[in-house]
Amino acid sequence: MHIILNHNSMEPIYEQLMDQIKKEIISGALQENDALPSVRALSGELRISALTVKKAYDRLEEEGFVVTVHGKGTYVAVTDRQLAAEARKKDVEDDFAAAVQKAKAAGLTKDEIREIVEIILEEY
Repeated sequence: MHIILNHNSMEPIYEQLMDQIKKEIISGALQENDALPSVRALSGELRISALTVKKAYDRLEEEGFVVTVHGKGTYVAVTDRQLAAEARKKDVEDDFAAAVQKAKAAGLTKDEIREIVEIILEEY
């Protein structure tokens, strides 16, 4: 698992950690039943508080991405295929929303944004 945290970001560290673990699960880089690093190991590796890692793992468990077995560790949850597809779709929608927001900030019109999307779709 490759995690990069931005300590200068306005996004809390535990959310950055959650987002990156979610992306690895959604992309398939982390498979069902794969063990995540222990809280202590990951906090040491990332040089952050164990409480921060614990908070991220707890939230991921609340959202159904991981399961914690006390005394054994935290594992990627067995996922419903439809739920995983929805999560991937939501991830794409978020990326599109960010791109549209960036385009609007650059002064592009809706028609110009649509034209860019059409050009990109033609390439694929």
